[in-house]
This record gives sequence, structure tokens and C-alpha cells, in this order.
Amino acid sequence: MNKPLRRASIFCLSLIVALMGWATWIQGAKAGDYREDPHNPRVAIGKYAAPMGNILVGGEPVTGSAATSSTLKYKRTYKDGPLYAPVTGFTSQIYGSNQLESLYGDLLDGSDSRLQTPADALTRTRAKGGDVATTIDPAVQKAGYRALAGKKGAAVAMDPATGRILGMVSTPSVDPGKFAGSAGSDQRAWKKLSGDAEHPEVNRALRQPLPPGSTFKLVVAAAALENGLYSSVDEPTDSPDPYTLPHTRTKLTNENASAPCKNADIRTALQYSCNTVFAKMAVDLGKDKVKAQAEKFGFDDDKVDTPVRAGKSVYPSDMDEAQTALSGIGQFDDQATPLQMTMISSAIANGGELKKPQLVDKLTDGGGNTVQDFGPATYGDGRTMSARTADQLQSAMQTVVDKGTGSGAKIGGLTVGGKTGTAQHGVDNSGTPYAWFVSYAQDGKGHQVAVAVMVEDGHAARNEVSGNGLAAPTARAMMKAALT
Repeated sequence: MNKPLRRASIFCLSLIVALMGWATWIQGAKAGDYREDPHNPRVAIGKYAAPMGNILVGGEPVTGSAATSSTLKYKRTYKDGPLYAPVTGFTSQIYGSNQLESLYGDLLDGSDSRLQTPADALTRTRAKGGDVATTIDPAVQKAGYRALAGKKGAAVAMDPATGRILGMVSTPSVDPGKFAGSAGSDQRAWKKLSGDAEHPEVNRALRQPLPPGSTFKLVVAAAALENGLYSSVDEPTDSPDPYTLPHTRTKLTNENASAPCKNADIRTALQYSCNTVFAKMAVDLGKDKVKAQAEKFGFDDDKVDTPVRAGKSVYPSDMDEAQTALSGIGQFDDQATPLQMTMISSAIANGGELKKPQLVDKLTDGGGNTVQDFGPATYGDGRTMSARTADQLQSAMQTVVDKGTGSGAKIGGLTVGGKTGTAQHGVDNSGTPYAWFVSYAQDGKGHQVAVAVMVEDGHAARNEVSGNGLAAPTARAMMKAALT
């Protein structure tokens, strides 16, 4: 073979080797990346080629699949979509997915390797989609949704003993089925949703941190008892009325000018929601001790997963004493989600032990066999306060409902404890306040439930906004549904 021909042959052989190497790289090492790339149309074609598995509430599916005439053979459907949207999230042929639909998308569409039989793996056949069983109690969910109708707000109900989330409501809500497909009507529904000033797409129960107002006083009370500032909820405090914020001339007063807040004990201060008592208490404790107690409940943790990740609740760090005083009554830069406030009342109801919030009970394959089971788990080290402190706060919260500002949560035959909150916002507090209520109920037979409700806008006059008037009825409805 002459020299030019030999060079040409070597060059061609090199091209063939390079091509084979590149093909091997694409089909082997990079195959997974291409297969999972959301921009690859085959991903969507495979996902919607057959009916998907379902998300279950109370053992019954609240999702489904409907045949289409397009390339994507099926689209997602939702039963009582607005009711369960904060739980399920959505999955759309055009707009992707979120929440449980996204987190367990592989299980639901059958591509999860745990669903494959040896034959499926050998033939690369997609298995039948599995199901996601939630912890939601449909009666609790419906009670909360009905009670919040017409309001912008959210509510979370949780079993303190297990951490199981029994209800998670966010209003206004969305119907995920309206944009599940690819038709023009779906696109118009998405455009309308995206332009809605009320932002119904936001899961306010998990993702809307707001000032918690006076409900945060429970955190300060726990810190005071745990750090020995006061020995019990019935020991008088050192609390002037009004209270001048440290290093300022600003006098902090109480909403009820006739309330017996001067030197009031913690029980009375919670009963009348005395700002002066808890502002002074936060300063006496110091911001670091209050922060340490708040973090035991979940504040400042940006990885609270239900498994859907919750927004971060914040207790601020860099504060002077005047700001610390305001933070002690749930103002300044305090931020909390309804889930976070449920965790606080849950820990109090459960003797100081906090369980990790849990929205999913188990995952099953297409035949109903369990793929993964989720049992109760502690949050952090589990212990937020001593059992004695928890008992003291339970008793004080019962006084709030029986004799104080939380009377709207009373339920015959149940022991109920609660704490109201009205959080100011806007420039110079010009906005409509947020109404809060955190609570727990026990039936005396070992069953209990913890609930937190936030009403961001109840369309009430500013002077008519209160945790008892706007938020407590929703908590009452959910607790009653859970225990009666």
C-alpha cells in the first residue's frame, strides 16, 4: 500500500474509532442525562403514554388519568382539585409539575426502578405507575376548606403523637386539572392563574412565612420557663404597664387597656395577650435564649420537609434590645409559616416532644404492594422543652380558650387550648392585620390534634380583625372533624 493511501486509511479508521467512542459515550455514560432531560420530548411521551398512578387521600384517589387524542396519550385529572391542590400539587403536559406530583413523579409514571420486575429491566419496559398514600384525613381537610372559604389564608392540622399532617388547606386555591393538558384552554387557564393578584398558586400553608403576632408569645413563655426566669405560669412577672422599649422613649401598650397586665403571671398574660409582659420577658431572657428556644421548634431551619419543603420560618439574629422586645410579641422581623406554628402547638400538646411533620404515609407499586413506609420520626433531637413546661403551657392555653381571647375555639366534650394572634403589617402598620390562631384539642381517650390557622385577608374591617374572630372558627372546625 502506497504512503498516501495508507495515511488515508489510518485517518478513516481514526474517524470510525472516534465515532464508535462517541456513540458509546452517548448511549452509555450520557444516556441517563438525555433520558431525564425535561427538554427531551420522549420524556413527556413516556410519562403520559399510560395512565399514571395516583395520590390517595383516605385510601381513595384524588387524581386520575384521562385519554387524549394528542401525541401524549393521557393527561392528569383531579377530583376536588382546589380542595386538595395544596397536597397534590400539579402535573401538566406543558408546565411540568410540583409538590407530591413532582417529588414522586418517577413512582407515579412507573419509571422508578423500585417498580421494575427483572423482566421489565431486561426489556426496558416501563412498569405500571405506583401510588402515593397521604396522611390527610378528608373530613379534616374539607372542614378547614369550608371554614376558610372567601378568605385568603391557610391552615394545618397535625397529630402531635405521630407528626401525621391531617389537613393542609390554602385559600384561594387552584384547580390543577384546568392546565394539565396541552390545549389552548389549558394555556389560557395558566395565563389567568399567573396574572392573578391573589396568587392562588402559592401554598400558603407551607410557603408563606408571615409575622406570627402574639402566637409567638408561646415561644417566649417556653423559653422563660425552660431557662428558669420564672418557675411556673402562675408566678408574677416583673412587667410594667406600659413598657418603655429599652433605650427609646417609645411606650409599648396593650390592646386591652383595662387588662390586668402589670406584673401579670404568664397564664394571665396569655389569657389577655399582654404585649408588655412578653416584650419585657424577651429582653430579660436576651435574644440568644429566645432564638435557641425558637430553633428547637423549627425556626431558622431551611430544610423542613414534609416531604414537600416548607418555607423557612425566621427568628432574627441582629437585634438591639428594643427590637428584641418587639420580636418577643411576634413582630419586628419574625416570620413563620402555618406549618411552623402547628409544630409549636404540637410540641406543647405532646409533652414537649416534637415529631417531624409527615404528609406521606406510604408508597405502593401498581399492585398495591408497599415500596416504602414512612413511620413517625422525631424532629431534631425531639425534645423542645421539659414535660413539666409543656404541661404548664397546656394549662395556660386552656385558660385562653376557657376564659380569654380564644373562646371561639371551644368544643363541647373536648379539652382545647389555644393562643390568638393579630400581626400588624404595612407602612406604619397601615395594612390589614394578619389573624392567627394556634391550638390543640384532646378527647381524653388518647387522641389529640394540633392546628394553626392564618388569615391573611378576611375582608373584614381593620378594627374587626382578630385571631379569635377570623382564625379560631377554622381551627375549631378542623379539631372537631379530627376528634368527634
